Amino acid sequence: MIRWSIINRRSDLTFLFLTKRIDRFNVSLPDDWGDGYDNVEIGCGIENQETVDHRLPLFLEYPIKHRSIQCSPLLGKVDLRPYLHNVEYVLVHGEVGREARECNFDWVLDIREQCMSAGVDFNFWGPGSRIRKDGALHKISPYMQKKTARDIGINIGH
Repeated sequence: MIRWSIINRRSDLTFLFLTKRIDRFNVSLPDDWGDGYDNVEIGCGIENQETVDHRLPLFLEYPIKHRSIQCSPLLGKVDLRPYLHNVEYVLVHGEVGREARECNFDWVLDIREQCMSAGVDFNFWGPGSRIRKDGALHKISPYMQKKTARDIGINIGH
């Protein structure tokens, strides 16, 4: 159970809620939510175009002051352009694990370009365990995810 009264009182902290169940967002909002609290960010998770087209229209309908999109795990090329208004940043990460599905670096770069065009911050958080880049499939240790993404150096803002 979310303790909204505590969250509202702690304006010195920022609370981040990530969900792939954005359709349940309105279920437990407090009476004083209005268009959202200044110290609450809601992130909506997507994996492919099907989840983009299902979740993001709902996400943009809800009263939220601070929004982000989490493409994690990124499992296919996605078009976020219709949904980037009123979004502060997009985070991208491939799937991690022994049976991880492949992430294509071209998909990551395409999302970055969409964010640049829309003036939205972009953060490449990690390539996942299997990423196709420059025509080759690279296997990345889970312990090297963040460093690998940081070394690629394609983040914008945030």
